[in-house]
Amino acid sequence: MIVRELKPGVYALIAIDWDRKLFDELVPLPEGTTYNAYVVVGSEKTALIDSVHPSMTDAFLPALKSLGIERLDYIVSNHAEPDHSGSIPAVLAMHPEAKVLANVKCRSLLTSSHGLPPEVFTLIKDQQVVSLGDKSLRFMWVPWVHWPDTTFTYIEEDRILFSCDFLGAHLATSDLYADDEARIERAARMYYAEIMMPYRTHAKKYADQLSTMAIDMIGPSHGPVHRRPEFILSLYRNWAGDATRPEVIIPYLSMYESTAKMVAYLVDRLMEKGLSVQPFNVVDLDSGRFAAALVEASTVVFASPTVLDGPHPSMAAAAYLANALKPKTRYGGIIGSYGWGNDAMQNSLEKMLPNLAVQWFAPVVTGGVPKSESFAALDRLTEDIARANTVEQ
Repeated sequence: MIVRELKPGVYALIAIDWDRKLFDELVPLPEGTTYNAYVVVGSEKTALIDSVHPSMTDAFLPALKSLGIERLDYIVSNHAEPDHSGSIPAVLAMHPEAKVLANVKCRSLLTSSHGLPPEVFTLIKDQQVVSLGDKSLRFMWVPWVHWPDTTFTYIEEDRILFSCDFLGAHLATSDLYADDEARIERAARMYYAEIMMPYRTHAKKYADQLSTMAIDMIGPSHGPVHRRPEFILSLYRNWAGDATRPEVIIPYLSMYESTAKMVAYLVDRLMEKGLSVQPFNVVDLDSGRFAAALVEASTVVFASPTVLDGPHPSMAAAAYLANALKPKTRYGGIIGSYGWGNDAMQNSLEKMLPNLAVQWFAPVVTGGVPKSESFAALDRLTEDIARANTVEQ
């Protein structure tokens, strides 16, 4: 682990986790991730902003020591989640003189997670400024991007924003800066979908707010540093805004090919209408790609066979994820098939999706293999989807 300078007196300490494949036993990491900490050296005082995942502590401490800091005055905790705070106890052991700057919510979470005693903390408030001499740190309390304790830290003189999880990307790379924007956009979109999309209104609020500030550089807690801030801010304004794209996402699975035939037919008809379509087989679902696809899509159609009067368990899991992520999707549909049972599956599935504020199209569910009337119903569904998306445009 090395130390790299962003501006005079401002350093990035980025722990690269090349091999990690899953975050929180939930979020896929196809390209690993990083845990970013920053050091700000003022003319009078020095501050460490966040730390790294506890598994990286043994690499982080020597990097911090290499800066030759004799006295560390502050440890700023922007967010108490262990991937950012996990090394704070070790830093305090090395620098017992340091005070942990945290808002009241973050202090509570750090105390419960790490057992830090009250005397190590100095509470900070929204818009409070702490002087380091020739550099000033301004704190912005920004709850729900994505925890209630989240804080941004802004160096007023250097116009650098440390945005914590906000505006980040799970991407293990040796690049210090986010100059490969096509690659960054893919990683940042997946990151937004999995972590920020459930708090979309908050993300939009803070992206708009930051767009009015004088910011030269954004240092997130995951992924490369943005030296063209408008790139990532414009993406967030689009992703978190209300506008959708005319795109149909189809999570599906099929037990005896009946539902698969319906999906194939619907995909072809939608393509004939000029609509973008993306099916996802949920049996072995890549939840990251699925989440990313939901970010701007106007329409989602769930396609499932019936199992015990409800959707297949794999479809129920995909529906649970979609419901939890709260995408801005505007239209929804359900298609599928059943054997000896009845057509109750669509009712059970729709009840699993209360967070989807969608206009539901008439379901298309068939007994056994799809027949001519099933395909006719899919034709009507195609027309409804195309019409809705034409109005949307």
